[in-house]
Amino acid sequence: MKILFINSLYAPHIGGGAEIILQRTVEGLQSQGVDVTVLATGPEPGLSLSWVNDVKVYRAGLLNGYWHFGQQRPGRLARFGWHLRDRYNAGMRLYVREVLAAEQVDLVVCHNLCGWSVSVWDEITQAGLPIVQVLHDMYLLCPSSNMFKNGKSCQEQCALCRQMRQGHAQHSAQVDAVVGVSRYVLDQLLHEGYFRGSQSHVLHNGNPASLLNGLSSCAKDSSPLRFGYIGTLSEAKGLRWLIEQFQRLPFDATLQIAGRGQLDYEAQLKKLATSPRISFVGYQKPENFYPHIDVAIVPSLWAEPFGMVAVEACACSVPVIASGQGGLPEIIYDQINGLLCSPEDRDSLGEAMLRLYQQPQLRAKLGAQARASVAALLSLEPMIEGYLNIFTHTLQRKKVRYDSKPISQSV
Repeated sequence: MKILFINSLYAPHIGGGAEIILQRTVEGLQSQGVDVTVLATGPEPGLSLSWVNDVKVYRAGLLNGYWHFGQQRPGRLARFGWHLRDRYNAGMRLYVREVLAAEQVDLVVCHNLCGWSVSVWDEITQAGLPIVQVLHDMYLLCPSSNMFKNGKSCQEQCALCRQMRQGHAQHSAQVDAVVGVSRYVLDQLLHEGYFRGSQSHVLHNGNPASLLNGLSSCAKDSSPLRFGYIGTLSEAKGLRWLIEQFQRLPFDATLQIAGRGQLDYEAQLKKLATSPRISFVGYQKPENFYPHIDVAIVPSLWAEPFGMVAVEACACSVPVIASGQGGLPEIIYDQINGLLCSPEDRDSLGEAMLRLYQQPQLRAKLGAQARASVAALLSLEPMIEGYLNIFTHTLQRKKVRYDSKPISQSV
């Protein structure tokens, strides 16, 4: 089986969890003997070839106003123009055509299409190849990929999003199989009429347990209580909400904020964080971060499709306070491995933090149960096996469909 994976980015360019999961999937499949190739966008013009951990990676220069991976945020007009072209960027089809011709793959697996646009589906279909689409976010419903506007999670598409995604649901009918990394993200797309006729699956992201030692820091009677956030620093992730709630806490505690974001937004957060108990520690590896906190916070304002950071915290026996929307309740179970709060009730986050301070026995119980609660996600093997089954079934289904077509008679 020879597979081409298409995604916005690929290592060492990491925009978020999707790139991490993709790399684990690709390398895991390669270790199983699958012939894998990756096609991602890159900062340089044209098509170039490189190798990452023995995986063949093509990088295509983005045919748009700017490359969408960088810490400098372009102006509003430039961003609008970028998204306008990204509705259907026909020029990116040429890269796909060139790689398909060079690699002669059996199947194409699309992940995040931001930068590529849904035009790649047309090119793959034209080549007569089956398509599997993996859903990590809301890109197919929202140009910003997060269904988040004016500080709130959108309950439905706004008029602009509907216009910018007009016809996309019809294009998605070309996809043979669709995989949601959570039930939530899959159901959202299916509800909007996407992937009619496609085989649908839910396959939660796996995490190699070897990266996470499972050591519990919360069992220690640490003082002050140590809260921590790790992830992208963006408005949708709820950092402003977290900082404001933390600075109102009536007890001794610290907050470590790990991660990177747009430079202007990082500056805003640091200006907001007037407490000396808040520290911005930059990019951190999960296995180095979690042993030094007692409680992890995932305060997403948008409907987080999955939330791998919540899995990682639980794997390290660290209880989690998480926003109870999107795919996060598929990981964090209230009063089992953490507490759920709501962006609609702004004080619910601070109240959850106060509760875990006042009830150390509850905090210890949640930490003790955390690792077992995500045990099924602490291995790559089930995820890799799940994808292999989906790919095999998709190829067989496509072959049956082709073989069952009547042979046309010449007159």
